[in-house]
Amino acid sequence: MTSAPIRALFQRLSALAADPVVDSLLLLVNRAAIAGVFFLSARTKVTGIFTLTDATFELFRTDYALPLIPPVAAAWMATIMEHTGSILLALGLGTRFAALALLGMTAVIEIFVYPDAWPTHLSWAGLMLPLILKGGGRFSLDALVGRRFA
Repeated sequence: MTSAPIRALFQRLSALAADPVVDSLLLLVNRAAIAGVFFLSARTKVTGIFTLTDATFELFRTDYALPLIPPVAAAWMATIMEHTGSILLALGLGTRFAALALLGMTAVIEIFVYPDAWPTHLSWAGLMLPLILKGGGRFSLDALVGRRFA
């Protein structure tokens, strides 16, 4: 194979990667992936529709103990943020703000709770950073309602 066909293939793939639709599909995948992580985590903290379990409060008293934030308040804040942030990301509504809030939560988890879990947290950040920088893409409610902060 000569270099001309390889160069042509590379140029076609580069053009495809620059297509806004492909970019939006990648942002959709990012949104779905990170929303799933946080939503499933949120659901482990509750029973029924939204009743925090005793185990959740115990985890925030012991394993997840944060400085300066009382365990009960931290349990409620984390559970609400995981639910609302993941739902907003799945819908692509307020995408940048939701991703930024969940990235902040990830930073708190990394710094104060599980510092050895940095490979996992780095992969989460890798999914959220494009959402913060680019928004939800064409396939989001942000785009549908024409928000500039999408």
